[in-house]
Amino acid sequence: MNLIEIRNVTKIYDLGDVKVNALRGINLEIKEGEILVIMGPSGSGKSTLLNLLGLLDKPTSGKIILAGKDVSSMNDNELAKMRNRFIGFIFQQFNLLPRMNAIENVELPMVYAGIPKKERTKRAKELLEKMGLENRMHHLPSQLSGGQQQRVAIARALANSPKLILADEPTGNLDSRSGDMIINILKELNKQGMTIVVVTHDSEIAKIGDRIVHIKDGKIHEIEVKE
Repeated sequence: MNLIEIRNVTKIYDLGDVKVNALRGINLEIKEGEILVIMGPSGSGKSTLLNLLGLLDKPTSGKIILAGKDVSSMNDNELAKMRNRFIGFIFQQFNLLPRMNAIENVELPMVYAGIPKKERTKRAKELLEKMGLENRMHHLPSQLSGGQQQRVAIARALANSPKLILADEPTGNLDSRSGDMIINILKELNKQGMTIVVVTHDSEIAKIGDRIVHIKDGKIHEIEVKE
């Protein structure tokens, strides 16, 4: 069953005198429970595609169907609700709030979802324990290593039990040991039924994908299927 269907999607950025065709007629289906890797050179459109998948942007034309709902025509409030319910984000830069400790950062999506404080804190602690951070819960991001910050970010991404994890260069700022740990966590989440989309330049990371989508000049150039 498909979790996401992208139907003839284009994205044009109007930069005054210049129009940039970031995506040109993309068609793609993402199945429930798969790991999909998106690769392509800088400027190929992969980040634009990820933003559309994450409901952070709207297509210029075409349709995006998420969990059976056409999200391409939703307003910003409706998109925010869908995002909070269905999608967890993992970024290269971690995007943790510097004045909040690990527990508070993980609680944040649950605040937006209206989950009571006691329940939020309990779930945040459980998720951080699963990430092996039981001794770092009250530390600020500046007191954590890069690998620890990314594990906090993954715990935050899982806070509202999303169906889809979008990971944008999730190991880009990490040493190889920390990067391997993050990849193993993603593989384990996938074994538990999570659908994962990873944008990466790294061919080693791409090996975890069930399929690898190669994007070039705003179009899907090739889709590799793991044998």
